Amino acid sequence: MNISVVIPLLNEAESLPELHDWIASVMQNNKYSYEILFIDDGSTDNSWKIINQLAEKNEFVKGIRFQTNYGKSQALNAAFKVAKGDVVITMDADLQDSPNEIPELYNLIKKDNFDLISGWKKKRYDSKIKKNIPSKLFNAAARKTSGLKLHDFNCGLKAYKNEVVKNVDVYGEMHRYIPVLAKNAGFTKIDEKVVIHQARKYGVTKFGIERFFNGFLDLITIWFLSKFGKRPMHLFGLLGSFMFFIGFASAAYIGISKLLHVFYFHTTARLVTENPWFYIALATMIIGTQLFLAGFLGEIILRSNKNHERYKIKEALNL
Repeated sequence: MNISVVIPLLNEAESLPELHDWIASVMQNNKYSYEILFIDDGSTDNSWKIINQLAEKNEFVKGIRFQTNYGKSQALNAAFKVAKGDVVITMDADLQDSPNEIPELYNLIKKDNFDLISGWKKKRYDSKIKKNIPSKLFNAAARKTSGLKLHDFNCGLKAYKNEVVKNVDVYGEMHRYIPVLAKNAGFTKIDEKVVIHQARKYGVTKFGIERFFNGFLDLITIWFLSKFGKRPMHLFGLLGSFMFFIGFASAAYIGISKLLHVFYFHTTARLVTENPWFYIALATMIIGTQLFLAGFLGEIILRSNKNHERYKIKEALNL
């Protein structure tokens, strides 16, 4: 199979027939073998009914329906596990991504041998205050942190080798950072392509301003995982050992100073517990010990099996 088109969606019933017909037309004109994977993330409108109707007239339409709304990352994760195409293309269901981009994205992966191509919506039709300005700040921070020179990390239109989607674990709200996850997994041929961005035709956006706050928190997580995800002891163990050493040395100095006053200078010194630096030294040793244990526990957890599939599939169609 040439292409798997993955479309996560939430309450996009109005746009699905038009999107399906557009994708099918592009596939037929280019003689691609394909599948369209609709992932219904707990829609409360007629989205799943529409997907069933599309599947009746097109055998290449497949679907997964979640029990409730779990988020875009979980939707992508579920689709990536079953996608069969040599090239996997993700796009949003709101018709803001153009299926006409598919042939060029496919060629960049198959002919130019890229691992991942990320779309860049250079000209956007979103609100400047709600999306454009926060998006520019978010992408600048992501570039600085990840080392990837992409302009639009969160663009829904992306193309991947099948091997890439089978080796990235998308969970939480990490769909924004799939290029970073791919890079961390060893896929380094990553580039971007300017794509057409269209104004929303139906419905309203499902994302609020809180996604940018969550995005920056996830960015910190990704940075930490890329630097110390495979060796947490290198960070926590080092910090813990350093703080414990500082605290122990301070406590030893206080104790030796007390002994010198009593046995060498034969003077009366105040009790060690009356010295505020004693408690600072004690607290530093305790914090150092806790950091060291955090690193140790991180190493143990790292070697245990992790399960990020925090979603429940209600129905599957043609899989």
